[in-house]
Amino acid sequence: MKYDEMVPAHIRALGPYVPGKPLRQAEEETGIKCTKMASNENPFGPSPRALEAMEHALREVHLYPENGAPELAKKIAENEGVTPDHILVTGGSTPCLDMVGRTLLAPGSNAITSERSFIVYPIVTRAAGATLKLVPTKDNGFDLDGVLNAIDTDTRVIFLANPNNPTGTMFTAQELDAFLDKVPDHVVAVIDEAYYDFAKYLAERRGVEYSHSVRYVNEGRKVIVMRTFSKTHGLAGVRVGFGIGDPVLMNYMARVRTAFQTTTVGEAGALAALHDDDHLQRTVVNNAKGAEFLEHGLRELGVHVTPTWANFVFFEVDDNAPGISQALEHSGVIVRPLKGWGIPQGLRVTIGKPEQNQNFLSALRRVLEKEPVR
Repeated sequence: MKYDEMVPAHIRALGPYVPGKPLRQAEEETGIKCTKMASNENPFGPSPRALEAMEHALREVHLYPENGAPELAKKIAENEGVTPDHILVTGGSTPCLDMVGRTLLAPGSNAITSERSFIVYPIVTRAAGATLKLVPTKDNGFDLDGVLNAIDTDTRVIFLANPNNPTGTMFTAQELDAFLDKVPDHVVAVIDEAYYDFAKYLAERRGVEYSHSVRYVNEGRKVIVMRTFSKTHGLAGVRVGFGIGDPVLMNYMARVRTAFQTTTVGEAGALAALHDDDHLQRTVVNNAKGAEFLEHGLRELGVHVTPTWANFVFFEVDDNAPGISQALEHSGVIVRPLKGWGIPQGLRVTIGKPEQNQNFLSALRRVLEKEPVR
């Protein structure tokens, strides 16, 4: 029997997750030193406290970590105002999404999300044998009324990215309040807040209220809140994230979590990062200034920009996006083309340090002079 006859059809139909191009690969292909602005990483790297803690933890890497990272779960729970059994620590937020799919979805059920949203939602849904419903966007963001209209008796999960990746849009706390009041009891809303700290800071500056997500958990609503240490905390390489939800549901999800998913080094870094408010503040302040600078600069270049609430800027350049991305790479800047996300004309650039942002705009200006936006 051939493998393609052994593997279930819904798995054969899956496409792989394609990450942003690694820095080393881009430099080997171009022969020049590059700046990676494709994967929404922290340009400052981890907190010095986190680095010190991880270096210390290396002495114990011959030992298995504590399963479930209980010390980290306890600290997160304390910070969020919940009990530790509300917290599920995972190897980044992506494995947490996978656990949602394997716990709540099955053949015959469906999940709902928006077009132009996180590329992992279709993967985890279809890997569970379920159907994914995609709702058209509204101003490049979630159309919450459209999502409500898509719910049927077979819907089990709604994936809500807030802010949305890759478009950077956000819906307010009040908008989500009204939405959840109308979601039927047989549906769990997954509130993906990977860019939580960036959005919270920007919302405070812009005079709007960003999130009531943990309040929903405490109220007993059927929600799962997801966060990560990959963004503001700069720990993408050691893979630490977590979910917050009802203890009964978290317990079920923990049953499908692989053993020892969070490493000793990752837990140590995350714990230390939670104690370094200065590093977090430096990161979000730099991001807010960089967002304003990049959005203004991109508009001056004549491209369509969507205002961001995250640590990246989404812009559209019609159907020459792949060529522009490749040309930027040969100018030393790696950005994320979004054809694989169903946005062939879209590009996403991570907000970097001031000099990195300036270098990107200068490179894009040179590229567009050769290949004008149509």
